[in-house]
Amino acid sequence: MLTYRNLDRTGAWKKLRNTSPFDVTRLSEDRISTMQTSLAAGITYSWAAAPVDQSVIAVLAELATEQQLVDKYRALLDGAVMNTGEGRMVLHHLLRGQPGSVVVHQGRDQREFYREQQQRFSRFAEAVLDGTEKGATGKPFTTVVQIGIGGSDLGPRALYLALNEWVRAQGIEPRLEAKFISNVDPDDAAAVLSGVDLETTLFVLVSKSGTTQETLTNEQFVKELAARHAPGLDLRKNTVAVTSETSPLASGGGYRESFFIDDYIGGRYSATSAVGGVILSLAFGPGVFQRVLEGAHEADLAAMNPDLLANASLLDALIGVYERNTLGMATTAILPYSQALSRFPAHLQQLDMESNGKRVNRDGEPVEYETGPIVFGEPGTNGQHSFYQLLHQGTTTIPLQFIGFRRSQIGQDTAFEGSTSQVKLNANLAAQIVAFARGRHHENGNKHFPGGRPSTLLVGEQLTPEAAGALLAHYENKVMFQGLTWNVNSFDQEGVQLGKILTKELLTGSPGEELTVYASLLGIDKKI
Repeated sequence: MLTYRNLDRTGAWKKLRNTSPFDVTRLSEDRISTMQTSLAAGITYSWAAAPVDQSVIAVLAELATEQQLVDKYRALLDGAVMNTGEGRMVLHHLLRGQPGSVVVHQGRDQREFYREQQQRFSRFAEAVLDGTEKGATGKPFTTVVQIGIGGSDLGPRALYLALNEWVRAQGIEPRLEAKFISNVDPDDAAAVLSGVDLETTLFVLVSKSGTTQETLTNEQFVKELAARHAPGLDLRKNTVAVTSETSPLASGGGYRESFFIDDYIGGRYSATSAVGGVILSLAFGPGVFQRVLEGAHEADLAAMNPDLLANASLLDALIGVYERNTLGMATTAILPYSQALSRFPAHLQQLDMESNGKRVNRDGEPVEYETGPIVFGEPGTNGQHSFYQLLHQGTTTIPLQFIGFRRSQIGQDTAFEGSTSQVKLNANLAAQIVAFARGRHHENGNKHFPGGRPSTLLVGEQLTPEAAGALLAHYENKVMFQGLTWNVNSFDQEGVQLGKILTKELLTGSPGEELTVYASLLGIDKKI
């Protein structure tokens, strides 16, 4: 039987508070060569520069057992109601395989339902790419534009950017150029649409509820643009919807196609559903998207391992808990040394902060310890010339998560001053890990590096579709393990609702006094 308890009600909590962190200034060759484990898709997780030694790891293993983390993960895979706030199952793992038992809801095998949707949008993408499916005016599609926000944008966009140049380098054709509109700021839509031919553009409208204000506003923006510049175009025939079966988009939109997700696929966990699958299949072909799913599934299976030192996602999660709750470190930096992962930190911001940014437990009771960290990041080496100064010599110690690959995606390179660009990139990554950990003494305080700045590393051979899927699933599983450790519900997001409610009050003409004053500062007439 599973037992849900707050972190501070566990025996391991008290033990953790009495442990001493490993001094990462003592980073050694032996630690680097031994403190690593396989994740999936050829990716290795290294925790040599993390502030944990064998004694801390032993207590973390006790915590994993006491909080039944792997057992709860397996229960989630088997269809247990883990989203307690909304009374829902959490089934995004079924999008990429069958890691647990068959999950049947109201007589429907959920894995088969998701597989059916994948087959539907794969067939549609193939027909678009081979020219069988054409636009409303008979022209073949050349561009696909996704309209969505939050989880309907960040994950798919991050994966598109992660693989776009890899696909180009592989010579995979035919393919559509993908673009994304998310912000309700009209400048976003105007900038994206300024360079597209509406007749040869396929729009993917993504909203599970079918009522997302920003998404529907941007759809209206496109309609009005089409009315001005392509008045004979039936835009509905150039639009497909990704939504739930019961949403207004499915029942009354009149779109060319509708592909479905359901309430058991949370937005920030939806990149491997039709939310990401439609646009990625159109941009790269269904085969590439399938490879993303395979990498994610491999990582999901690895997360079922009860051995902490052989379960990279669980180990990463618990090291993060140790840093957050024992060492009081409030922030985590995600630092990919790959330009292709330029939007991956933004996706992880939502995944982590929306999932575990909670002050109450699964039963709605306040917790008396810290939960989710603040997450930010930027690709290296750009970040080195931006915020690394604070990371190295600031007064706040921030745990770092590096991501790197031995080989580039495109294969083009140049040699300068005795080494290639890729060698320089990875030399910087290795140097930063050691510099953060060991520091360097200098008599001039301005040049003194205290060190003691912990980090972990995820390293693979190359950023392939399988590697991208494995990274995506690794962080999804890490965030869930942390939420289970803290006994919070990682699958709802009530914190985004209040701002929406007040926005609606303002736009419908019934704002409070404070709203009215701020509205006037922003040039909004309170009599909207």
